[in-house]
Amino acid sequence: MEKRRLSFWQIWNMSFGFLGIQMGFALQNANASRILQIFGADVHELSWFWIIAPLMGLIVQPIVGYYSDKTWGRLGRRKPYFLVGAILASVGLILMPQADMFIAFLPALWVGAGMLMIMDASFNMAMEPFRALVGDNLRTDQRTLGFSVQTALIGFGAVIGSWLPYVLTNWFGISNKTAEGGVPLHLILSFVIGAVILIVSILVTVMTTKEYTPEELAGFETEHDQDKPNGDEKTSGLLDIFEDFKKMPMTMRRLSWVQFFSWFGLFGLWVFATPAIAQHTYGLPYTDSTSALYQDAGDWVGILFGVYNLVSAFYAFALPYIAKTLGRKNTHALSLIVGGLGLISMYFMPDKNWLIISMIAVGIAWASILAMPYAILAGSISPKKMGVYMGIFNFFIVIPQIINALIGGPLVKYAYGNHAVFALITSGVSFLIAAALMSKVKDVDDVVQS
Repeated sequence: MEKRRLSFWQIWNMSFGFLGIQMGFALQNANASRILQIFGADVHELSWFWIIAPLMGLIVQPIVGYYSDKTWGRLGRRKPYFLVGAILASVGLILMPQADMFIAFLPALWVGAGMLMIMDASFNMAMEPFRALVGDNLRTDQRTLGFSVQTALIGFGAVIGSWLPYVLTNWFGISNKTAEGGVPLHLILSFVIGAVILIVSILVTVMTTKEYTPEELAGFETEHDQDKPNGDEKTSGLLDIFEDFKKMPMTMRRLSWVQFFSWFGLFGLWVFATPAIAQHTYGLPYTDSTSALYQDAGDWVGILFGVYNLVSAFYAFALPYIAKTLGRKNTHALSLIVGGLGLISMYFMPDKNWLIISMIAVGIAWASILAMPYAILAGSISPKKMGVYMGIFNFFIVIPQIINALIGGPLVKYAYGNHAVFALITSGVSFLIAAALMSKVKDVDDVVQS
């Protein structure tokens, strides 16, 4: 028995909710540091606030993956989780830039950090089941396309989220100026719009996508699947996650190191891009977080983030064809090299417009990071454990971010003399290390199909 072959638009609708999720993530990534600085955080403290994000991923994704493997109800297997996650994330999006409303009860900085925690827990609840859904619903020969479509939607959503504050100010005349301690109106409106689009996009997936029942999935299991580790159905509760962790396939173990250095680099970009560009490109002191020029720098970072996400959206469509020629592991290694050189080049660019070239290179790496590791991973694990292993794989996304969160601020303050641009160079080197580690990875599906 074999899974049905899905059309392009069925695959598109299945992952459409990722557009809204990534729009919310993009608003957070491009603007959370700026908002926290407005509420009083120093540059070297930013990474400590951002530690909330990977901690939520570390806790939430494996648990959601484990339980979604075992869920079946009227809405299906994975859909209940990303629907609830989307609703909670929307609450966080609306309230984070308006945290000063609660100043009578708590400092705005604390409330803002709390809303960041809610958003990240909810985004993680919504994201992991989407990854597993591709593994559930698609045949082996469509998985690269499935993860590439998912990456394209992530890119389009991130472009909208990243550019929205700039567009509201420059096209619609909504002010980006702020009084001391207040978030500009264009940011508040951007987060509200992001919340609405997140809910709508998730509903598109929920209403248009049919999931296979557990019995159907069991019937699809092939002899090759049965040979994969942890294909048994014996369970003893949530502690099974730790048992599954110990029994990870070798492909997953080696990919974990690639993920570690890839996401260590990404976290540095997200946390320090705004202060780095404000200082290094705009010439502002590191203590400035409220001037009109600083807000212009923050809006330009949103444009740059939109550029790398737009590039990733289009590059994602090319990935299946490049991977067919070079193989998935070589495609990913090459993409990481390009992205690493792009990050390092930011130090040498003479003005803000030249940074677009750097972001084009980062976009190539970002597309591959979102697609290739998952396409390789899905071929190395049993369908019965798809959800829990996708969740465990997230450990190697969040652990490097936690480490960067702990050491990134002190590095900027003590090693880099408060020059945040050197954190971006460190991120580029980290990408290059990840590319080198791809040589150790074995793509099981490539071996089976050859």
